[in-house]
Order: sequence, then structure tokens, then C-alpha cells
Amino acid sequence: MNEEKVITLKPDRKIFEDIYFSGNQGSLLFSPTTKSKTIATIAAAVIVFIVFLLKDQLSKESKGILYFLSFIFLLCAVFLSVSVNKVSRWKKQVNHYLNVLEKCKVYEIRFDQNFFTVNIDGEKETSEWKDFEYFDSNNEFISLEGKYSYMFPRKAMSEKEYSILKSKLKENIKQ
Repeated sequence: MNEEKVITLKPDRKIFEDIYFSGNQGSLLFSPTTKSKTIATIAAAVIVFIVFLLKDQLSKESKGILYFLSFIFLLCAVFLSVSVNKVSRWKKQVNHYLNVLEKCKVYEIRFDQNFFTVNIDGEKETSEWKDFEYFDSNNEFISLEGKYSYMFPRKAMSEKEYSILKSKLKENIKQ
């Protein structure tokens, strides 16, 4: 039996925003990606500041430590800058996607034995089941990764549709 199933999602920006930006993921300095680098940079800055205040008490030979600590601080700042840039680009992409969702009239998922298609206002992305490498589900959403990556919030569909989608993904994606 090769019956096509269609699930229509509610393209409510708030539902998607709550998931994308949960846990400080949208924060430039305290997202999961940048938090440790921010803390390391602040710690390095404090240490450099303290050593700078105490530089008169250092011997002439020991003043090289100030240069070394300054270099460590600079290195931390560069790594932080790269991470902030990465989060900023991700945030920009997510906001672009959310803007598309906000204007969208049709957001549906279609699948059968062979294909999985996501349709957002006529823009269709079709994949074969073998194109997907991984899927995960929890109480909030289902994420799907492969040729295309998706995140489908539980609140954007009915409980029955969520269960059907979850079971179809389990059936077709070998983990």
C-alpha cells in the first residue's frame, strides 16, 4: 500500500521561535556555543588587569608574563569573536525562516513509502527516505537531518499527526 499522508502544520511564528531560541540559543554572548568562550575571555581579561596593576612589583625578567597573558587574552577574544559571528549568522538564518513562516499560507508535510516532501507555499523540497541520516523527537519537537534538515514543533500539529509522523520516521530512518 502506497498511500500518501498529508500533515498540515500551523505556521505560527511563536511556536517555532520558542523552540529555536530556547535555552539562550539566540544570545550572542551566552548561547551554548559562546558561553564558555565568553567566560574564558572575561577570566583572561581579569587576570591581565590584575597582573597589569601589579606590574611594578614584578621583576624585570618576570614582565614577559604580562605579554604572555595579554596574548592569551587576545586569543580568547578571537575565539569568542568567531563564535559570536557563527551564532549571529545562525540567528539571521532562523529569523529569515521565521519571516517566511509568518507570511506562509500553506505549510504541509507529505509522505508515502518512498518520498518525504515539505511544502511551504508551493516551494517543495522532496527527499527519498534514504536521504535522511538521523531523526530525534522529544516532547517539544521532531528534528530531522539529511539532505535537508527540518524541525517540526509538536504544537504546530495535532497529537495524532505528531504520533503518525514520529512512527513513520522511526519506520523509515535507520539510526
